[in-house]
Amino acid sequence: MLGKVAIVGRPNVGKSTLFNRIIGQRLSITDDMPGVTRDRIYYKASWLNREFMMIDTGGIELSDQPFQVEIKAQAEIAMEEADVIIFCVDCRNGVTEDDMYVAKLLYRSKKPVLVAVNKVDDQKYLDNIYEFYSLGLGDPIAISCNQGIGIGDLLDKVIECIDDKPDVNYDDATTFCLIGRPNVGKSSLTNTLLSDDRVIVSPIAGTTRDAIDTRFTAYGKDYVVIDTAGLRKRGKIYENTEKYSVLRTVDAVARSYVVLLLLDAETGIIEQDTHVGQIIDEYNRPCIIVVNKWDTVVKDSKTMDEWTKDVREKFKYLEFAPIVFLSAKERQRVHTLFPAIDRVAEAYKTRVKTSVLNDVFADALAMFPPSEWNNGKPKFYYISQVGVEPPTFAIFVNDPNFVHFSYMRYLENQLRKNFDFFGTPIKLELRKRD
Repeated sequence: MLGKVAIVGRPNVGKSTLFNRIIGQRLSITDDMPGVTRDRIYYKASWLNREFMMIDTGGIELSDQPFQVEIKAQAEIAMEEADVIIFCVDCRNGVTEDDMYVAKLLYRSKKPVLVAVNKVDDQKYLDNIYEFYSLGLGDPIAISCNQGIGIGDLLDKVIECIDDKPDVNYDDATTFCLIGRPNVGKSSLTNTLLSDDRVIVSPIAGTTRDAIDTRFTAYGKDYVVIDTAGLRKRGKIYENTEKYSVLRTVDAVARSYVVLLLLDAETGIIEQDTHVGQIIDEYNRPCIIVVNKWDTVVKDSKTMDEWTKDVREKFKYLEFAPIVFLSAKERQRVHTLFPAIDRVAEAYKTRVKTSVLNDVFADALAMFPPSEWNNGKPKFYYISQVGVEPPTFAIFVNDPNFVHFSYMRYLENQLRKNFDFFGTPIKLELRKRD
């Protein structure tokens, strides 16, 4: 595994800004409001041709702030995982009581600690760094995350501290993400899949703000699960952090092989769920609709069928998606997810032999010939698969304008009937043959 570097410190000292500076992109949310980062965030970085894993954590403080117990627990897990710890402090405020509290936690970790004194944007602040010798954690390093000052010196020290570890190839892992409105159980399901308190789980809606990637192995196969922030209706996004969370979730969908859309069986399907589902449709991603909290529903022999009918009615644009009913909290039926994920991921990259494809296409045309449309009758020639992820087909015709959209739906249904496109969208493109 790669060496791991954790960034810890009290709130609002610039930990996430430092994290983003080192990895070279704006991945961790930054804001002037303390406590924005709650879960620990991982991302690969490199310096001097050496790669390592960066871990961002929430701010630790003594005061009784929301989620402080969970944040402290997450930071302590990060310290335990890390090979080297960057203790980020603020030169403008000097050593605070919270800094001393964090320092005591670091003493117990017995890991190499680098004290990064941030916000040294001007020479006049340089002398302020000497106060941080009182932490008893070695020579402070003056940096400015915003201006990039001293970051190279800090990373030189990081490289000195990291043990050599072989890299791991993640290309063979199936990546899937969990999306949904707040409080449908995404973090609970992530923790259940990982059997680890990987992300903060709370009954308060909107706890997870960053998208969090974790690799794991289940049933002999490798996966990467991405837990995302709960998405609110677009008109109700007030905070800057909410906007970043939406962007992060969209990015997670875009880079996932399979998307799990979580619904809450306890509250039922609401309009907000359908807005979230539209992101999957926009990005043409394979999907599994997961009805969570199934243990809370009073059931009879018709309950699952009624739920299935309701899901199909409200998510017509995801009619290809299988539906899985489970309870993350009670760990009921969770095992049914993995066969579905594997099958959907395989369907996403399905390629059909051209001769077989055209046999099915010819049979579909013969069984239900197209009608006239737009003052013309379409004449179809042949079909060819031109891509995968998702499976994409070019249909050659005398004039695309003569083809009614309902006939395209018919052709799609015939392809699904004859080939295993379980859980994946397919794209049909009309092309005029000269």
